[in-house]
Amino acid sequence: MLDGKTIMVSGGTGSFGNTVIKKIIETYDFKEVMIFSRDEKKQHDMRLSLNNNKLTFLIGDVRDRKRVFDAMKGVDLVFHAAALKHVPTCEFFPLEAVKTNILGTNNILDAAEYHNVEKVIVLSTDKAVYPINAMGQSKALMEKLMIAKSRTKKSRTSFCGVRYGNVMYSRGSVIPLFVEQIKSGKDLTVTYPHMTRFLLPLPEAVDLVLYVLEHGNNGDIFVKKSPASTIGDLAQACLNIFNSKNEIITIRIREGEKMHETLVTQEELVKSDDLGDCFRLNSDKTMDYDEYFIKGHCDKFPQEGYTSSNTTKLTIPDIEKLLLSLREIQKELAWKRLELV
Repeated sequence: MLDGKTIMVSGGTGSFGNTVIKKIIETYDFKEVMIFSRDEKKQHDMRLSLNNNKLTFLIGDVRDRKRVFDAMKGVDLVFHAAALKHVPTCEFFPLEAVKTNILGTNNILDAAEYHNVEKVIVLSTDKAVYPINAMGQSKALMEKLMIAKSRTKKSRTSFCGVRYGNVMYSRGSVIPLFVEQIKSGKDLTVTYPHMTRFLLPLPEAVDLVLYVLEHGNNGDIFVKKSPASTIGDLAQACLNIFNSKNEIITIRIREGEKMHETLVTQEELVKSDDLGDCFRLNSDKTMDYDEYFIKGHCDKFPQEGYTSSNTTKLTIPDIEKLLLSLREIQKELAWKRLELV
């Protein structure tokens, strides 16, 4: 699948990039992995930690169209992970989200098509579904750009996407925040304890991308099924595994937050394939305007989509088990034991 291939990972020094590149190194006889990102410090640290001469580090920004086109030469496969991902940041600076998540993605797609890349996989989020914040809205348009590009009749490139919920312990997510609050003796801050969120370990997100690389058809979006928990239960589970007596306090719902997240809409479920562990969302492959203005597709929609309120709900012991499976949590607990010696 990846043997003998040159792979570019945009935003390759992020949580996804680090994990997928380690997986590629451990599993495949690849030709080269190109890490394309704009943070030289993260690239330097990654170069030292991985110490592999088949990795190439390219400084650049997906917003820079010429740089993206130059970097894409000779690439066989692209994992597009570069994005502005933090909801508050995008709420304060929505135009910056547009520049990176929409225009930057368009640069990646155009460059891949120009250089006859075999396949591009773009990474999306549950926040792109029924989006109420700038980050989700920009990611929703990113998906539309990918689907529109997949309709290009003469293109030799296959364009696919993945969509998943909150990746556990990714940068800027709530679990590292809870851990830091526990370590510093502070109260754990939750916006609203009954709010629900999908929980997905990062290795499972990587496995989905590699699955799509092999099985995805042009224009498909694959959605990883995930369990969910309330934020209150997640905070309590964190306290339990660290044997912490810190309090949990409610700070109220923040701007741009939902009570529950949706991974697949009612409308998308109509034309999706249930593959067991994931859904395949099939896009319209043609520019047949009758499909949009005249012809119908179905008689009725399901009662609801696939959401964090109707998926498998984790109990606190379930969450503790899932947390303890994370390498980052294992490292934190190991450090705590050393401090107690």
